[in-house]
Amino acid sequence: MENKRVAVMLPVYKNDAPIFMGKAVESILYQSYRNIHIYIGVDGPVGENLKENLDLLDRQAMVDVVWFPENRGLACVLNDLVTLCKKEGYDYYARMDADDISEKNRFEKQVKYLEEHPDVDVVGGAIEEIDGNDQLRGKHVEYPLTHEECRKFFRYRDPLAHPAVMFRARYFEKVASGYRNEYRKNQDTMLWFDGFMKGCVFANLKDTVLHFRVNDDFYNRRNGWKRAKQMLRDRLMMNKALGYDLSANLFAFGMFCMTVSPSWVKKFLYKIR
Repeated sequence: MENKRVAVMLPVYKNDAPIFMGKAVESILYQSYRNIHIYIGVDGPVGENLKENLDLLDRQAMVDVVWFPENRGLACVLNDLVTLCKKEGYDYYARMDADDISEKNRFEKQVKYLEEHPDVDVVGGAIEEIDGNDQLRGKHVEYPLTHEECRKFFRYRDPLAHPAVMFRARYFEKVASGYRNEYRKNQDTMLWFDGFMKGCVFANLKDTVLHFRVNDDFYNRRNGWKRAKQMLRDRLMMNKALGYDLSANLFAFGMFCMTVSPSWVKKFLYKIR
């Protein structure tokens, strides 16, 4: 199984904390599955402290830091990393964020699943939320396991946790356009939509594969009328294209209301959903 080469795509930008980034990378370096290489894509200028940490990581044999001079957004960085992974001929592309922590056997389990399910193009898994001190927040999130369940689930919410997924290389052959560069937010939602439209097969592991960091900024980043209106337009378009029923549109309007609500309301609704 370890003859399969895995590339890990990990974007970084100026607001990422060096201590969290170090923990994220360490959780990959010490995976039980060893045939991996980490590509850290730096989205524009960063502070001196973060740059020093990136320079140190770049000396690791399993790490390449790819510097991009301008801040263009997550989608652009990921598309460039996908292009690099294609050129280098990797079998699987895994995602990570610079403040999360992967379970030690995450990649071993995901590679095994993809090897045993050759029809599946992308696999995720369950996540556990953690705070800024790496402590569990008491929220365990599971996602639908099968493709049909993922498709039904998508009428309401994303069927995969983006930083917890592993793609088969052909996902980005089916969705040749990759991530939509014009999206600074919700680029993962649009990638899932494009995947469903292009015939990609989705799945999730029942096992927890990632500790997902949540802090106050997590809620503040989900504010704004402009973002809410864009999300509503996108959701109504996707619901029509995928043939979802009226309940999906009603839920989209509910999400619009939540997006424009104060942060304390978001926190409450996020805890109970």
